[in-house]
Amino acid sequence: MDTDSNSDLDEEFPVFLTKPRRPLSPAPLLRQPIKSSARSDVMTISSDSDDDTPYVPLALRLKQQQEATRGVPSCIPEKSPNGFTEILQHPNGQVGHSPPKSKAPTKRTVEEIQKSKEEALRRKRTREGKQREREEQRRGREEERAQRKAMADAVKALRPEECIKYMVAVVDPALLQLEGGGALLSSLQALGCTCAIEKQPLPRSVGWRRRTPGAQTADGDGVPENDVVIQMNVDDFISLSHSYIQEERTGRAECGRTLTSWVQELQRRHPEKVLSLVVLGLEQYFRSHKAQSQKKLREAVMGEEQGGAKRKKKNTAANHLPELSRVEVEEAVVHLQLHTGVCVRFLSTWKDFTEHVTMATKAVAEAPFKRERDNSGFSFYLESEWAGGQKVERSGRGLLQVWRRQVQQLHRVSADMASAVLASYPSPRLLTQAYSSCRTEKEKVALLSELQIRRGEGVTSTVRRVGPELSKRLCVLLTSTDPEQTLGSSA
Repeated sequence: MDTDSNSDLDEEFPVFLTKPRRPLSPAPLLRQPIKSSARSDVMTISSDSDDDTPYVPLALRLKQQQEATRGVPSCIPEKSPNGFTEILQHPNGQVGHSPPKSKAPTKRTVEEIQKSKEEALRRKRTREGKQREREEQRRGREEERAQRKAMADAVKALRPEECIKYMVAVVDPALLQLEGGGALLSSLQALGCTCAIEKQPLPRSVGWRRRTPGAQTADGDGVPENDVVIQMNVDDFISLSHSYIQEERTGRAECGRTLTSWVQELQRRHPEKVLSLVVLGLEQYFRSHKAQSQKKLREAVMGEEQGGAKRKKKNTAANHLPELSRVEVEEAVVHLQLHTGVCVRFLSTWKDFTEHVTMATKAVAEAPFKRERDNSGFSFYLESEWAGGQKVERSGRGLLQVWRRQVQQLHRVSADMASAVLASYPSPRLLTQAYSSCRTEKEKVALLSELQIRRGEGVTSTVRRVGPELSKRLCVLLTSTDPEQTLGSSA
């Protein structure tokens, strides 16, 4: 029983045991200053008591000294029943004091519990709101970055070196059934654009679509372009043009559908399209009818009606078209352009048609970039190498190019003409000195007229003179003192 009580006491308070001697009396403490070689704030503690005094550990004596300095009463050892001296020490280091008693937690009321729940719910809602706000800001930044990237890709896709990759040339299947359909597809693919074979609302036509950057390649994607090239057969063109000529001659509108009325009907069906016509084989038609006219004239002169009967029968199928002259065809084309604004291109072979479609594809691809370039900036400011000026170094390099540009600024002065002037007079001062050495005004005006202008190299080179007009304008530019005088007037 005593053992249990002692063990409980040992767990709560540490016990220091000493030999049973005389009642514990505070040991006299002597403070001795340390020599000058040690620190001034360090003191040594020694005990001069005799052997009859009880033994107190050094740590306890230091603790007593600190408490005495702070004014805390020192602990007094007590004698235990078994004859040992007990000194009580609190677990937190305070000697001679019992541990503080813990207060019992007070029970919260229903209002306090409800208030704490509401406060926790409010903090949770605030935290969730801030989290949603941060998420929305992150999504907004991601969308803004995606928009900027899409805009940059769209601008890049309009550049001349990149725009052809996003073009889709849509070819009507009726064109592929003709002799040059395969060559047309090969040339478009060699250009770098995508080809699609689809039935078009306009027969035998070629249209285009522009894909957006980042879109997947497919036959049906992209934004349709307004430009359309229609390949027109020469038989249809001659028939429609002949109807117009007959209508103009007779003054009646009952001669059938004309070229202009046919195009106007297409425009009413497709008002958003910009049409252009390409006619193949018109020169062959003119040559054929010219040969027939000459043959008839020969037969009429020589009286060989029977000799050419077989040839007439052979060429009957090829010459069933009405006969039109070049002037009549031009009248029909001019009437068409004035009333519809549609251009007509006459080509001889399918190779020419393939090249025309290729150039049209490139022009349609670069059209947005050129429109944007023309709309930006001032109309009188030329953003080009010529308008950028010529750099002149300290050593004088570049002055010759400045003089060349100054000469080329004159009207109708080519690079070859400017090179001829610079070859004889490399600087304006040399030309001014030459004008000063002339005796008469007529000699000044004709000073540069005999300079030789060479074009090309080798056997294909040509030579001509500068001429009196350019010589006169340069003379006026460098010698006139009248600020109101123009370059075209006489000196």
